[in-house]
Amino acid sequence: MPADQEPAAEFDPAPHGRSRAGRTLARVQEAGRRALRARAWRLRLFGLLALQAGIAAAIAWFVAYRFLDNPTPIFAPTTAVGIVAASMGSRLRRTVELLGGVVLGLAVGDTLMPLFGIGPWQTGAVVVLAIIVAILLKGGGSLLTQAGGTAVLVATLEPPVRDPSIPRFVDAAVGGLIGLAVGLLLVPIHPQRTVRRLAEPVLDPAITAMHDLAAALRARNLGGAERSLRRLRDLDPRMTALDDGLNAAQEVVRLAPLRWRERPSLGFYTRAVRHLERSLHSCRSITRLLTTALKDDEPIPAELPAAIDLLAASVQTLRCTIRARAEPVEARQQILTAVELAGRAQGEMTRDPARPHTHRLGYSGMIAVGLFRTAAHDLLMASGLDAGRAAELVRGAMDRDERD
Repeated sequence: MPADQEPAAEFDPAPHGRSRAGRTLARVQEAGRRALRARAWRLRLFGLLALQAGIAAAIAWFVAYRFLDNPTPIFAPTTAVGIVAASMGSRLRRTVELLGGVVLGLAVGDTLMPLFGIGPWQTGAVVVLAIIVAILLKGGGSLLTQAGGTAVLVATLEPPVRDPSIPRFVDAAVGGLIGLAVGLLLVPIHPQRTVRRLAEPVLDPAITAMHDLAAALRARNLGGAERSLRRLRDLDPRMTALDDGLNAAQEVVRLAPLRWRERPSLGFYTRAVRHLERSLHSCRSITRLLTTALKDDEPIPAELPAAIDLLAASVQTLRCTIRARAEPVEARQQILTAVELAGRAQGEMTRDPARPHTHRLGYSGMIAVGLFRTAAHDLLMASGLDAGRAAELVRGAMDRDERD
């Protein structure tokens, strides 16, 4: 029981009641702060999207009204906004497929609806034909979905203008191209800032989960270890979003002239994040193995949770160093010290090749230490070292432990 609860619980019921209410209020306040931080994070990440969408819609409306002779431009600004929203964190190919699907659905709908009219079977027929055309064009899922969805829209809405001089799919195509131009040329995303903000909800919970795992190992708390494993597994969707953001950022610096100067720095940042991701995958496997070790009642030497704590601390140190663009000397030292501690957890070397270490760890623990070296190797590469130098340092840390 926490110390601040003991006096109230044992000696004074009234303060206990106030303390309970205070704890409830504190939890509510903390939940409110977390929600506020989450909304602020989303605003920082997606705030530029509002500006891009507004500019794209305004330009698309003006172009369709002024140059395409459309008195009520709907599809041009609508498509422009849709393309801007879809391109946030998506690959360019997927965005172009979305645009192609909208244009194809409009083209098929505008061609067939004057012949069929509006009704339930007509809607189904137009959707089938639009998707068949998309399949014949070897389109992906985005093209098929948008072609069918746009065909439904055209089939269920009476055209506001009969026999327009310029077909509506031209409006949509122009609007989509304007949306792409705004996102790549006029107001492109900031690549590193976007990737950093996508990395925050991955690294923060992962670091916390590793520290919690170390605490659970010290207390031999199986439930705590399982919670850490569950939290690391729950990061999969966020890691997928981070991968998409990295791909989108790379395309921005390749295609957007305003971001060309950021290619070298983004290249280093991307390599660092990729290796951090690999290290986190190894950490999840380590957590799974050590959870199994607790289930099987295997020994857990004190050096192992200390090594896990230090490895988690090194991720935070490395993260701050990369952001500051400084030399990650401290992070590398933390990583290598963690490797030494993990080596000590294995036990001393023996002369017996069948039993290279004394039995300080069980089966799952020994495999976890091997993966620990892999995680450390990836973190050293994230710090800017090449694979050979990182492997040499990890081997040196293990040899140092064996000599000690």
